[in-house]
Amino acid sequence: MHAIMELRRLGRRIFLSLIAVGLVLALMMLGGFADRMVLYPSTQPEDAMGAARVEVPFGGGRLEIWTARSRGARKREPERYVLSFEGNASRAEWMVTSDALQWKDRPVEQWTVNYPGYGGSTGPARLALLPHAALAAYGELAKRAAGRPILASGTSLGTSLALYVATERPVAGLILKNPPPLQNLIVSHYGWWSLWLPAWLVARQVPIEMNSLRNAPRVRVPAVFVLSELDEVVPPKYQKKVVDAYAGEKRILSLKGATHNALMSEARQKEFEADLAWLWERLTPSVAADPSGSKSKEE
Repeated sequence: MHAIMELRRLGRRIFLSLIAVGLVLALMMLGGFADRMVLYPSTQPEDAMGAARVEVPFGGGRLEIWTARSRGARKREPERYVLSFEGNASRAEWMVTSDALQWKDRPVEQWTVNYPGYGGSTGPARLALLPHAALAAYGELAKRAAGRPILASGTSLGTSLALYVATERPVAGLILKNPPPLQNLIVSHYGWWSLWLPAWLVARQVPIEMNSLRNAPRVRVPAVFVLSELDEVVPPKYQKKVVDAYAGEKRILSLKGATHNALMSEARQKEFEADLAWLWERLTPSVAADPSGSKSKEE
């Protein structure tokens, strides 16, 4: 009899444990757990270093974009435009001016997006909103570009949006820094601590539009990849998955000894500028965006 009672108590504990696990998993699936795990928004005012602010209607609110011009574009009208998407904890104000200045005497106007819930962009910070926000930003820039080529640029999380835009809209070239295959990275690299099931559920909440291993083989425009050798957030073997999947002509700049957020050394900066020159030479009007924002690039 005592043994039977012990088995019943054990059964009840197992049953209650399963209910608790089920509730946790349900909250993860329904409560925006992936948004909180992946996105780190901030809304405090930041110094944009002289950049200009653009507002785009989005989701009943606004999408904030910061724009800056290269040295060359301060002397004459831009010949190229760059639409840029930053990492999951970054802000457009921090990067737009320095990114524009990298083009030096080439006339380029840089547009860098604050995701929904970041900076002055309204709305909740949700992964599901990011692909739509990326296309909204492209549409506004296409009006300004009026047929002149648009490049897409991304850092870390932002590379998944740059690749997605390139599959949906005319993009002349890409600049991709530390690109993660998000779904694969979440499960394979970060899943072990939770026995993989929660990580798998988080990965399922990442929009399919942001699946870089799905998008990279569909893009054939020239691209520059910048990879950090000691990246602790997106380990190099995961970055390499995206590089290997990419279908277009590519140049790869490996930052020896660099971690995820490390700045480029002076020597590597010169190499990067040479890669930008290579990319510039390959931009042709045949892949320029029309003002309507429709996709017209050659397949």
